[in-house]
Amino acid sequence: MPIQRILIVDDSPVERHILTELLTGKGYTVSVATDGAQGIEAARRDRPDLVIMDVVMPGINGFQATRTLNRDEETRQIPVILCTTKSEETDKIWGMRQGAQDYVTKPIDPATLLAKIAALG
Repeated sequence: MPIQRILIVDDSPVERHILTELLTGKGYTVSVATDGAQGIEAARRDRPDLVIMDVVMPGINGFQATRTLNRDEETRQIPVILCTTKSEETDKIWGMRQGAQDYVTKPIDPATLLAKIAALG
């Protein structure tokens, strides 16, 4: 199934703007959430084709939100790409163990992110 609707979960207005501009410019429909709890709620309600999830956020962080989505019968089929400043190999491994399908580090390389999205579709 091609990816058309993407949920961006990030507490940074700048990062949300950058990702939204990039993705809408490529024809994706984008919705946003400002923290992990809102992201979980939006994923359950809207059933996006993909979630792009920041890790470092107040409250429920991206690792916890990804794990929650992955363990929930209603949202486990929604792929998650973690998009974060946490670039250590242990962070990447931990993120994948939480159920993420992929991992990109900030600042994002647009071509790399778009290729990862296309690979999931």
